[in-house]
Amino acid sequence: MSISATSSLLAQNPVGPASDRLPVRTLNQQDFLKLVVAQLTTQDPLNPQKDTEFIAQMAQFTTLEQSKSMQGDIAGLRSDQHLLQANALLGRVVGLQTPDGRLARGTVNAIHLEAGKPQIMVNDQPYEVSDVVSIEAAGPNS
Repeated sequence: MSISATSSLLAQNPVGPASDRLPVRTLNQQDFLKLVVAQLTTQDPLNPQKDTEFIAQMAQFTTLEQSKSMQGDIAGLRSDQHLLQANALLGRVVGLQTPDGRLARGTVNAIHLEAGKPQIMVNDQPYEVSDVVSIEAAGPNS
């Protein structure tokens, strides 16, 4: 009796309830290693894959993982940069574009983080840093 690769995989990973069968949207290093093992165990012994193919696949996977990590790092840097920009406005008089299109003017007296994004408080109203249209020079006491 011969066992196909599919039936051996099913024997190793029996199908569970429907909630267990939801597809995974991202692959990690462990998933890659499972794929490599599956390729090695199911390859034709008379025509095996070359080791350079596996090395190329590993390099591509590593590059993808590093790219995903870098995206997260850049998002964190962008968030930090926005907070630094808001912090630099504390105590400064700014001109702002209000949501209804009017211009407002006032001193930035606080910074609040709303869902991880900094908002400056001017005249007890929260504004995005991107709403700032002008910044007055700091006075001699600043």
